Amino acid sequence: MFTHRNDPESNQGVGGCFTDREGGLTLGSMGSLNLGRDDVDPLAGDNRALLRDRIAVERIVTLRQVHSNRVVIVDAASLTNLDDPEADSMVTRMSDVGLAIRVADCVPVLLADQQAGVLGAAHAGRAGMQSGVVGNTVDRMRELGADRIIAWVGPHICGGCYEVPEQMAADVARTHPGAASRTRWHTPSVDLAAGVAADLQDAGATATWLNPCTFEVAALHSHRRDGAGAGRLAGVIWRVSPRG
Repeated sequence: MFTHRNDPESNQGVGGCFTDREGGLTLGSMGSLNLGRDDVDPLAGDNRALLRDRIAVERIVTLRQVHSNRVVIVDAASLTNLDDPEADSMVTRMSDVGLAIRVADCVPVLLADQQAGVLGAAHAGRAGMQSGVVGNTVDRMRELGADRIIAWVGPHICGGCYEVPEQMAADVARTHPGAASRTRWHTPSVDLAAGVAADLQDAGATATWLNPCTFEVAALHSHRRDGAGAGRLAGVIWRVSPRG
């Protein structure tokens, strides 16, 4: 079920995980632990329930991700809305709620200021990265009182596999010069990790990289490898309530 997991007990009350394709209920080619949209996979909600139970949170919050730079605040009022908001990042001061970013090649970024109790989660695909979703997430966290922010960057497609048209690579180079790259077969590509790393550094956040390539590792979901039938993995971050 997990490629990586940090338990709250060893991480100042903050838990985080990145999932794989295994240990769920989905049938067919998407992999059993598909955490994508319910309208595509009727068992995705059941898979989220399994994940919720495994990490012991009251609720997992997801977004209708649209490759934007929009950040939403998750609070008690927002949780009354049963529809996923259209955004690609979220921040919260709530405990016992998991913020879940779903990907199948894009970069899931989990963030926390453990002392301030502020969490964030961002979906950084090419378009979202170029438009500043990572920096916007850090800015919203600071507005909630965060100061010393650390990030965990999860599985995503590597620059050696993410082939793009030459003009697209040139467009990325204008906003993120270090992200224009070449594939292993010497065609233009985008190194999403390099772009996210630059944005985290510019925002003053330190990062831990947990980043196997989704395209290369069969145990992970990849849209580039599996096409329209690809499932989705999740990066989830949460904070446990103080124990009295």
